[in-house]
Amino acid sequence: MIQNKKVKIVATLGPAIKDKADIRRLVENGANVFRLNFSHGEHADHAERLQWIRAVEQEMGTPIGILMDLQGPKLRVGKFADGAVILQKGQAFRLDLDNAPGDTTRASLPHPEIIEALKPGMNLLLDDGKLRLNVTAADAEGVDTEVLVGGELSDRKGVNVPEAVLELSPLTEKDHRDLQFGLEIGVDWVALSFVQKPEDIAEAKAIIQGRAFLMAKVEKPSAVEYLDEIVSQADAIMVARGDLGVELPAETIPAIQKRIVESCRQQGKPVVVATQMLESMRNSPAPTRAEVTDVANAVYEGADAVMLSAETASGDYPIEAVSMMRKIIHEVESDPNYLARLDINRPFPDATVSDAISCAIRRISRILPVAALVNYTQSGTTSLRAARERPKAPILSLTPSLTTARRLTVVWGIQSLVDESFSDCEHIVEAAFEAVEQREMADDGDMLVITAGAPFGRPGSTNMLRVETYESGKTA
Repeated sequence: MIQNKKVKIVATLGPAIKDKADIRRLVENGANVFRLNFSHGEHADHAERLQWIRAVEQEMGTPIGILMDLQGPKLRVGKFADGAVILQKGQAFRLDLDNAPGDTTRASLPHPEIIEALKPGMNLLLDDGKLRLNVTAADAEGVDTEVLVGGELSDRKGVNVPEAVLELSPLTEKDHRDLQFGLEIGVDWVALSFVQKPEDIAEAKAIIQGRAFLMAKVEKPSAVEYLDEIVSQADAIMVARGDLGVELPAETIPAIQKRIVESCRQQGKPVVVATQMLESMRNSPAPTRAEVTDVANAVYEGADAVMLSAETASGDYPIEAVSMMRKIIHEVESDPNYLARLDINRPFPDATVSDAISCAIRRISRILPVAALVNYTQSGTTSLRAARERPKAPILSLTPSLTTARRLTVVWGIQSLVDESFSDCEHIVEAAFEAVEQREMADDGDMLVITAGAPFGRPGSTNMLRVETYESGKTA
């Protein structure tokens, strides 16, 4: 099955998706990658869903990506003697390491790393930002605060510390167990939560050891501060607007989103825009106009993929949500100004043969009636550089590696075809014609741009570009 869109869709799985048939319907309506959210569900649930995906992948003959999303550290207050308290604006309130149940004057904060990092003048956010406290004094056992924004506070509510970098690994004991399980069952991507600095990426990659690709979630203010370094270290980035919107003022999120997308485009890394994109479709068969505009803006900005969370995991209209997202993407990509806008903000090429060829591809696809860009690749590196240029024609990636094809499911504009013969292809043009004919991507007389590298199998070795007139039946 061929999906006629360049921007990809990531759909989160959950109880709303009942069986393999539902997975197939999601793919038929536009889903390219499935997210397994390890903040919820048991290992057996995730393993079953992965088996459904792999079965559909085989039946449909199209690579499907699987992204496991690690929970990361969850910082929470302790319990209260009466279950909940009301904090009044202006009152004093202490957070400490004492595990005794809390009351209206204090609560347990069983996280020494937070107590250690807090300084007078810093703010604390509780319960997804509904309550705000300002630190007035700090010692080794706790912090004294003044309530700036009050309200009800109950057992185990979350704590956010936007102004401090915590000496805390992004991987908890649960994450280590989940990660090992995910790698064993064969996920393609790992989304890392609670990234604060580039070193967090290195820690996770040391465990993964190349068995999957790493997607860093930008959801902390410190991650924004170290953005370019984190993009450089990660294989892809997720704009996790939910937690980011808790820790930073909501009005700053659109500009930060644009900055993240631009950094990823410049470095040639895939970027996924996530959280509340079609939130109302959890309970409604149609989105709000503002949500449609939000998805469209992410596409116009140059995102590689857009993501659905609760809309497909637990909503009443998962298929309709994916279908609506596909329609929005298609509408934007049909706008003559879409590629022109992307071209204005195109990244600066590196002084390499691969980038020179990628830039040439973009120019050729705008001058000639090019039906497809056919790219031979082993690791996916060359396809990533081609996609970075946002060419007009679709990119058909020919690879002998199913692992590579699954990685590229999250990347803008790329369709992949997997065959072992692509590892050492003697008849480059004929094999490209055969692949295009199989995908029904061109008519006789259309132009194909073909890129490859010699020797085959060496990442980043693209050094050949050919422009050919397509002739059906001219196969290897």
